[in-house]
Amino acid sequence: MTITARAIRLHTPGGPEKLRLEDIELAPLARGEARVRHTAIGVNFIDTYHRTGLYALPLPSGIGMEAAGVVEAIGEGVTEVAIGDRVAYSTAGVGAYATHRNVVAARLVTLPESVSDEAAAGALLKGTTVEALIHRVFRVEKGMTVLWHAAAGGVGLLACQWLSALGVNVIGTVSTEAKAALAKQNGCTHVIVGKDADFVAKVKELAPGKLPVVYDSVGKDTLLRSLDCLAPRGLLVSFGNASGKPDPLELLLLSQKGSLYVTRPTVATYTASREDLELSTRTLFDAIGKGWVRPDVRHRYPLADAKEAHRALQARETSGSIVLVP
Repeated sequence: MTITARAIRLHTPGGPEKLRLEDIELAPLARGEARVRHTAIGVNFIDTYHRTGLYALPLPSGIGMEAAGVVEAIGEGVTEVAIGDRVAYSTAGVGAYATHRNVVAARLVTLPESVSDEAAAGALLKGTTVEALIHRVFRVEKGMTVLWHAAAGGVGLLACQWLSALGVNVIGTVSTEAKAALAKQNGCTHVIVGKDADFVAKVKELAPGKLPVVYDSVGKDTLLRSLDCLAPRGLLVSFGNASGKPDPLELLLLSQKGSLYVTRPTVATYTASREDLELSTRTLFDAIGKGWVRPDVRHRYPLADAKEAHRALQARETSGSIVLVP
């Protein structure tokens, strides 16, 4: 039986207006696939990179990485999920902005009763990103102080909550006073306000011995200055480009500034195996269950208004998580 879905499609890279709602036909389920009826779809900054061509996609293409929903059918050989299961995914490739989708079942995770569909769609990609960043890219420990850029963003708020629960001091940067208040409410210890703020000087004041790690999803506007916040042999974790692609990094700077390290991790790499995917989601769901992480969906748009969600996200008008409602 042919299944018709409504999906946001991208035919040429560009601005939010390039996102078009279309009817598509889903192929018959292949071996190892499950068909999911989406109930909530996550919007993430990486989606804007795909839309603009910063992270190029073969076009035409679907868009979106993350969604939650219900399994409606399964193909041959599927053992990970069953029909009727509530599931979510965030590393199954692009195409989540749709009412229905065929997904490789090995990339699906079942949702515990304690996690709603909307919370999963708004927090799975961001939450597993935070899990990887603070537990496996760099293992943050109680009593440490870290710098987190964009502390009031979707990833930033979850990170502030989780790190605060672990006894870690977070110095966060934000663009407005309203976002500063939000970051503090979610566990950020010290907040530096303003796109052009001298965060290097403030970090030196707050942490004279400098920091073991800096988490930077802003990119061009902050990355090189972030090096000056690190203690010798410190680690700069670059995981986004909200302000644009960073300028080239001269490797000799790393030795001159104290034998520093730089990494550019992706959650896809850190959850590539089924074992790592289950570890990451289990750790996240456990943190949610303990109240350490509190997914906060602050913005909801109909699927047809995906372009407006992208516009608001890139304009930095949002905080917390954004979901599309099919």
